[in-house]
Amino acid sequence: MAAPEKSLWRSSTLIGASVKATDDSIGSVHDILFDDQDWAVRWLVVDTGSWLPGRKVLLPTSVLGRPDTATGAVSVTAVREQVKDSPGRSEDEPVSRQMETEVYGYYGWSPYWHAGTAAFSGTLLPVPGEAAAAPTPGQGTMNAGETPPGAGAAQRQAGDPHLRSMKEVTGYYIRANDDDIGHVEEFLLDEAGWAIRYIVVDTRNWWPGKQVLLAPKWIREVDWGERKLRVDITREQVEAGPDYTPTAATDRAYEQRLYAHYGQIPYWI
Repeated sequence: MAAPEKSLWRSSTLIGASVKATDDSIGSVHDILFDDQDWAVRWLVVDTGSWLPGRKVLLPTSVLGRPDTATGAVSVTAVREQVKDSPGRSEDEPVSRQMETEVYGYYGWSPYWHAGTAAFSGTLLPVPGEAAAAPTPGQGTMNAGETPPGAGAAQRQAGDPHLRSMKEVTGYYIRANDDDIGHVEEFLLDEAGWAIRYIVVDTRNWWPGKQVLLAPKWIREVDWGERKLRVDITREQVEAGPDYTPTAATDRAYEQRLYAHYGQIPYWI
């Protein structure tokens, strides 16, 4: 039997989607934070709305289930009470490594930056050699070299320089070798590991009505100050490349045409 086609999730659909714990709703997705070193999603920023007014919480991808294709809701393998007592985040507070450590320590899960952390599979997975039993909130252990929770206010203020907001990066200009080709419209996320598989580029200011996909690995340079991504391709290549249609399936056949057109090695090889 052939393996089912994988799913690519649109960031524009995920942002704003409801988030449900195992026992009740906890809010909606306010933003998605990714690592600009490997373009992997690290956190969902959840607005708890009227449940906990004015409070936002961070949820790592290791606790997230697959978004419901019918309702669009994102499931979380945690109970409401756990989320309620987890470390919170104010509206404009940067996410530092210290804050990330506190969240992981609270839930008792191994941070993504540690070698050996189990990959996302839709359910919580223990690190090899650890028990699979659910941890008690607030009793996570600290690892060698980590700063204990509550220490280092300066670290909180600095923020992790590699964490980027999808809402912020949406709208960045994209420049080819010879000219601008458009702007970031949204992102396509792979259900395997919550990787950012493609950047959706809207070319309306140059070529109205056309959207194309570019892989993050094709980016040559990012100027975060100028809000611009530079890719090592030409306008002519983009013009002749496969169009992207949000309502059409982005299947392996389409991906093969895309990579072949730009002369790139597919990520699955």
